[in-house]
Amino acid sequence: MKIYTKTGDKGQTSLYDSTRIDKDSLRVESYGTIDELNSNLGFARNFVEDKDVVEILYNIQRELFDVAGELATRDREKFPEKIHEGHVQSLERIIDTYLEKIDKIDKFIIPGSNKASAALHVARTVCRRAERRILTLSRHEEVSDVLIKYVNRLSDVIYALARYLESELKYVEFQKPSQ
Repeated sequence: MKIYTKTGDKGQTSLYDSTRIDKDSLRVESYGTIDELNSNLGFARNFVEDKDVVEILYNIQRELFDVAGELATRDREKFPEKIHEGHVQSLERIIDTYLEKIDKIDKFIIPGSNKASAALHVARTVCRRAERRILTLSRHEEVSDVLIKYVNRLSDVIYALARYLESELKYVEFQKPSQ
């Protein structure tokens, strides 16, 4: 099987529906950043020892193929496995479960006290970038509100899991300006 088709040599690629589009378009940037997120989660998963968290990450990685596929299709109805409200509710349950397991703090932490949490914090920031790219795309083309909500919740899930896996917390203390 060849992985090169030579059809992209002039700066275009095909969407799911075979429409040709510039490789640096907002749409390609959006699903490309989701792909980057998926790879970062796969990398992070290699450092996670908690089997439940590993399973959550695998499930999220699979769902990200649906997110990317939906973004790679101009007509959302033509993509067979759309993100739906049940996906969002599942993420909310994960957030609630893992936030219950960690200390309640009202301060910023310095992320990454071990490899697993550090890798997840990197994935979280990629997720936030993906969200920004998708929001920009949504100002120019139709993007599902549920998909936008899913990516927003996903960054919260990744944060909750990263915090859960932190081995120690170092807080950021801001100095108040002297009056």
